[in-house]
Amino acid sequence: MEATSALLLALAGAAAGAINAVAGGGSLVTFPALLALGYPPVSANVINTVSALPGYLGGAWGYRRELSGQLRRVLVLGAVTVAGALLGSALLLLGPESTFVAVVPWLVLGSTLLLAAQPWIAKLSAAGNRMTPDRASGLPNHERLRWPGLGQLGVAAYGGYFNAGLGIMMLGVLGVALDDRLPRLNALKSVLSAVASAVSLVFFAIFATVAWPAALVIAVAGLFGGWLGAVLGRRLPAELLRRCVVIFGLVIFVVLWVDHASSTL
Repeated sequence: MEATSALLLALAGAAAGAINAVAGGGSLVTFPALLALGYPPVSANVINTVSALPGYLGGAWGYRRELSGQLRRVLVLGAVTVAGALLGSALLLLGPESTFVAVVPWLVLGSTLLLAAQPWIAKLSAAGNRMTPDRASGLPNHERLRWPGLGQLGVAAYGGYFNAGLGIMMLGVLGVALDDRLPRLNALKSVLSAVASAVSLVFFAIFATVAWPAALVIAVAGLFGGWLGAVLGRRLPAELLRRCVVIFGLVIFVVLWVDHASSTL
């Protein structure tokens, strides 16, 4: 890898880590950066998914206190997440690259719209906060996870196929399907996101050709960016950053769509 390419990926990874720490949607920076450096869309998506794991692990560790009493959820929904991530990853590698190239602009648009709707999704999740005091630190063993599991299966399959926007989508599903406080749902989301990313990483490591140097650069820079974002997040309005990323995502959608449309003529 050339020094210029490594520097660009490091900057993109650091920016993505900071954006994820403040508002979410960092993959909308790293994915276009990989495309700009000449990585094929499927390869860029694989790198993007693999490099996201350290950030998810860091988030899960940061929310470890909020995971108290959620072991059954982690085990049940974690198993569903493994199945969904395997399905999505397999669809990515087994399907023709032309199909992925055709849907990439719309996946980017969907991720961008998810980021734009993040405040509404957070409010929707918080609306499920009807916890009584005796349930604040634990959950009944008979909690039904059929519908949360079904929703999580679809979200995990999406994450295995295209990682961008995974956390926002997952939080929305968990917030609607589970009755709990938002910090605890965020903790559960972080663990399940890490599971999905780990499954995809192992799958791609076995069945795909991964550009490990690029993934490592983005991952390490993302960890630094996450720390920097946590510092800046106390001064920079999250809504302002979210709007900037949404605008950037819309521009990337238009560029990718126009490029695909012109290539098919």
